[in-house]
Amino acid sequence: MLDRTAAPERAAPQRQPIFDIPWPIAATLVVLVGIHALRQVLPDAWDDALFTRLAFVPGRFSYALVPDRVVGAVVALARHGAEGYRQAQAERFFLGDGTLQPWTALTYALLHADWGHIGLNGVWLLAFGTPVARRFGARRFFAFMAVTAAAGAVAQWAAHPLDLEPVIGASAAVSGCMGAALRFMFRPHVPLSALVDAVGDGRRRAFLAPAQSLREVLSDSRSLTFLVAWFATNLLFGLGSISFGIGGGAIAWQAHIGGFAAGLLLFPAFDPVPRGDPAGSAAPPDPAAGP
Repeated sequence: MLDRTAAPERAAPQRQPIFDIPWPIAATLVVLVGIHALRQVLPDAWDDALFTRLAFVPGRFSYALVPDRVVGAVVALARHGAEGYRQAQAERFFLGDGTLQPWTALTYALLHADWGHIGLNGVWLLAFGTPVARRFGARRFFAFMAVTAAAGAVAQWAAHPLDLEPVIGASAAVSGCMGAALRFMFRPHVPLSALVDAVGDGRRRAFLAPAQSLREVLSDSRSLTFLVAWFATNLLFGLGSISFGIGGGAIAWQAHIGGFAAGLLLFPAFDPVPRGDPAGSAAPPDPAAGP
């Protein structure tokens, strides 16, 4: 029989909490869910007013520059039978008085079509936003989310400058987190389990090690596989008009690409870890511990 009293004492393994979410991620989810829940109880007229004040409409930005082209596109659409006329009326509604409303390049990320839309974005935010939030800290993370959301709006406007259909959802900012995570999730000789399972000092070392350069990312087979899969999926569901049944609308895949590209390319502007700092000693403390 094994005499357990003779065995050397070993410290009990550190237990991980069930919900180990950085507070910036939790706060973002609370805001997104809270806004959508509020919209469910608002009178329709109030919800319509909120929607038109916060949703991003690419053609509204173009109207400030070339109003004749935008009006011409609406008139041309109205000439395409009854369905075209109905769509033109809807686009005329979202054009409103034609004012620019520049804040909508950010606020559109606060709105979602339905609970399924929020759920999908929430899952990807938890998966990819969590490592980014732990690395950046709260202030950098929120600034990063704003920049990538705006980049998504700019990409959508560049692709559809005369489109007056509203764009909503945090997908561009979430895609930005995916692009940012790509800069440090596939470091050579570092298994993904080091990021998933690490706690305490181990988590700090795993999340705050120096990131890869863009050249290193593009020469790494794991990163390239992720890139190809991500772009292929977005093109499939965007060009194929597959919407997962969410909101019944088309996916703004150009906005996703804009957010992803901004996250990948602008990562160094937000990263607090110097390239030559192997331990991440110059980085802020893990935001999961609180502000």
